[in-house]
Amino acid sequence: MPHLKITLAYDGTNYAGWQVQPEAHGPTVQGVVAAAIEKLTGERICPAAAGRTDAGVHARGQVISFTTSSRIPVERWPAALNSVLPEDIAALKAEAVPPEFHARYSARWKWYRYSIYNHTVPDVFSRRYCWQVRYPLDFDAMAEAARYFIGYHDFRSFCAAGSPVRRFEREVLEARLHRRDRFIFFDVVANGFLYHMVRIMVGTLVEVGRGKLSPDDIPGIIQSRSREKAGPTAPAQGLCLERVAY
Repeated sequence: MPHLKITLAYDGTNYAGWQVQPEAHGPTVQGVVAAAIEKLTGERICPAAAGRTDAGVHARGQVISFTTSSRIPVERWPAALNSVLPEDIAALKAEAVPPEFHARYSARWKWYRYSIYNHTVPDVFSRRYCWQVRYPLDFDAMAEAARYFIGYHDFRSFCAAGSPVRRFEREVLEARLHRRDRFIFFDVVANGFLYHMVRIMVGTLVEVGRGKLSPDDIPGIIQSRSREKAGPTAPAQGLCLERVAY
């Protein structure tokens, strides 16, 4: 039976996150993709994903894996799925992989990007994909602060309260900001992420940009292991899963 790896892109605006959950308020991306697979194959399959994105979070490079008895050729899977998926979810690429491959557990690193629109006047064309911050931000201070995230740390200060995980250590390989016109982009690459980790990082960087925190405060926030020391959780719509490496 073929074991498949499929790369997806989706606009998360209309979804209650990736994962099917009993308490989900609205459709989930996983549920819609599973229904599309069943429509094509007649099989009830629950695909695994590299990242369980939250409600409103987007993806350009989400990866899923599943095993199927379907005889659809591997190279035909993107076209087949796209014929039954809604317009805000797209299959980009399909590959046959070994049976031990798992979209989440086989991942070496993930790259997320968070987008901020820094201006007083709303941008109606980007509002679904960025956080509008109306007050001035010190970009250089934010960029300096972001560098402190790099390395192997206990990131529980940047994890939402109530997370069921037992280990909070993660290795951040890259954390940097760049600017284009009125947009500020935060790119972060790590071997794994905690619940709301990137969004709390961004909320903390914005506090630095406003002058409420200094870049030198970041090491102390990390070492405190206290969620209360970090900044607020940035809105979901600015976050996008860009790529997963294996």
